[in-house]
Amino acid sequence: MDVALVAAVRRFNRTVTQRVGALDERYLTRDRPLAQARLLWEIGPAGAEVAALRTRLGLDSGHLSRLLRALESDGLVRVAPAGPGSGDGRVRTATLTEAGQAEWAELDRRSDAFARSVLESLSDRRRERLVAAMAEVERLLVGALVVIEPCPPTDPRARAAVRAYAREVARRFDDGFDPALSNQVRDEDLVPPAGVFLLATLDGEPVGCGALKLHAHEPAEIKRVWVADDVRGLGLGRRLLDRLEQYADERGWRAVRLDTNRNLTEALALYRAAGYQEIEPYNEERYAHHWFEKRLTR
Repeated sequence: MDVALVAAVRRFNRTVTQRVGALDERYLTRDRPLAQARLLWEIGPAGAEVAALRTRLGLDSGHLSRLLRALESDGLVRVAPAGPGSGDGRVRTATLTEAGQAEWAELDRRSDAFARSVLESLSDRRRERLVAAMAEVERLLVGALVVIEPCPPTDPRARAAVRAYAREVARRFDDGFDPALSNQVRDEDLVPPAGVFLLATLDGEPVGCGALKLHAHEPAEIKRVWVADDVRGLGLGRRLLDRLEQYADERGWRAVRLDTNRNLTEALALYRAAGYQEIEPYNEERYAHHWFEKRLTR
């Protein structure tokens, strides 16, 4: 990777950490560092499960426990087993005490004031440029945090992703979508050596998926490519496609193919931009209007 790019990222990180006060022991002039303040904010007035906090903030169990203990010692947070309705006595929740609620509100007020201090010395035009640049950086960083890895199709997260895929195509297809009328994709078709199911997650939650069936003596077939609305435009669809192609190529397949519906305009654009060529129908998929194939030349 270009060393100048790496240096630019490091320089940006130094500027931001200094400007936001990440190095201060008393973040926003309160009696706790940024990590504790961030955790307090994330717990929020509604409270949160400890496991969800760990996933959301990317913290290991030990570090999160130390932060929670510090907030408990200050009388701001209470950690206890979830109520009887949780169905699992091992689930722990963190909630704000009355003092914690007041501190959360003060943190909210001071965070607004800090944001205003960042903007106030700039002209209107420069404020707009800065906020637009921040939004772009945030989206790109979110995209970089998405993890793509093989997942058993029976995993609850994989099931959730496939249900989201089905809901989206049902909304967008002219005649809705009935899985029973579509060409079937069995779980056993999506586990090695027959194929693979790739799951994309952000903070542990499914935000995309794609599957590959390795047909004997035929091109491999890509199925169920889905990207959640809130991560659209971050290149995730292309990453999933590349990973599926790579999986087929590494196992000796020289071509991949797929079918899609005419209403999935983003998918059509993605496939064409990725080098897929339209071909004659190779199946009798009820909901397909376009069939594509790509030769793998890696």
